[in-house]
Amino acid sequence: MENSKITPRTLPGFMELLPNEQILFNEMKETIRKSYEEFGFLPLDTPIIELSDVLLAKAGGETEKQIYRFEKGDTDLSLRFDLTVPLAKYVAMHYGELSFPFRRYQIGKVYRGERPQKGRFREFYQCDIDIIGDNELDILHDAEMPMVIYNTFKKLGFDDFTIRINNRKILNGLFESLKLSDPAEVLRIIDKLDKIGLEQVKECLSDINVTSNAINTIVDFISITGSNEEKISALKSLNINNEMFKCGVQELESVINTVKLFGMPEKNISVDLSIARGLDYYTGTVYETFLNDYRELGSVCSGGRYENLAEYYTDKKLPGVGISIGLTRLFYKLNELNAIKASRNSIAKVLVVSASSDISACVPISNAFREAGINTELFLSDKKIKAKFKYADKLNIPFVAVIGEDEIANNSVTLKNMKTGEQEQVTIEKAIDIINKY
Repeated sequence: MENSKITPRTLPGFMELLPNEQILFNEMKETIRKSYEEFGFLPLDTPIIELSDVLLAKAGGETEKQIYRFEKGDTDLSLRFDLTVPLAKYVAMHYGELSFPFRRYQIGKVYRGERPQKGRFREFYQCDIDIIGDNELDILHDAEMPMVIYNTFKKLGFDDFTIRINNRKILNGLFESLKLSDPAEVLRIIDKLDKIGLEQVKECLSDINVTSNAINTIVDFISITGSNEEKISALKSLNINNEMFKCGVQELESVINTVKLFGMPEKNISVDLSIARGLDYYTGTVYETFLNDYRELGSVCSGGRYENLAEYYTDKKLPGVGISIGLTRLFYKLNELNAIKASRNSIAKVLVVSASSDISACVPISNAFREAGINTELFLSDKKIKAKFKYADKLNIPFVAVIGEDEIANNSVTLKNMKTGEQEQVTIEKAIDIINKY
């Protein structure tokens, strides 16, 4: 009886990459990590699996439907669906050991049982930063987030992007002052402005019984244009007598002024009064970031201010502000649009090869390269020299160091630049210098 073979396949919604793509993905992830650390954020790595009653303390509705939940023995377990809930648990557990404001970053996989479709994943990397305060958190921290976003996307190689910023208190205060019965539906209608136009928005608002006076105020609100300063000035001139609205305008003005103080180019940040983010979660400043040449991607980095991170785990008030980059989706979409190129097939900068079948002299030279901080691959297979060069060429390894009888006698290597084709016999120290300068 023949052995039946299982067809190798990967579950839908899970991303696997070829080595050249994985190298590029890892470089993007490392760039984000370094950018976060430049601003003093501390690393954190929480478990992928959590106790269900802890992880799902706040969950409900669609979130709970998407949870990967299972039992092991008598223990009810779930895979984390974001990095914020594990952060809340962590801060509540370690409150007495942490220094506040607590600044943390985490880059890790999260899991959601979504219906798999192009560009939507069940397993994906999130790159989060949050600043958590003890009882209070100065509004100046909200102004630092755009600077981190700016720094990160510049380092990722993007110049033309816009960080759109708003404050939920402005929206909530506006709706409160107008005594709207269904502010969430009003917000959804406003969000369609670009698609359906102003007249259609007015009709939709009328259809849900919003009064004509309230519609006029909403229209005045969403019609505000100009520079960031002009928009804030226009908000003040609406003369809306609501404390929450006034507080939101004041906070937004403070954030914009501080962002300018930090040196943010004005072209990269824009007050956008339609930005709302999650209806329940965010309570103050909110952000969405768009790559202007790739608007079809939607927001590539978003977040905002929340008043009480760990309310389901502790009575202590822990306000915070944070942002998140969905790296897996971002990478997939940019790759699909050919906006990024996976050109490296190897992480080695030099391939050490023997001119004969004897590799004994190659080992100490490979070790010397590695001790000098050079990623080095030693070719171990007994192949003709032509095949060894072909291997290096296929993997785009920049240099090949050949060791033969003459090189052994002179304590040297013949170093070939695979891009230019130039080669010369040099000392090991000189070879290290050439490779490091590449």
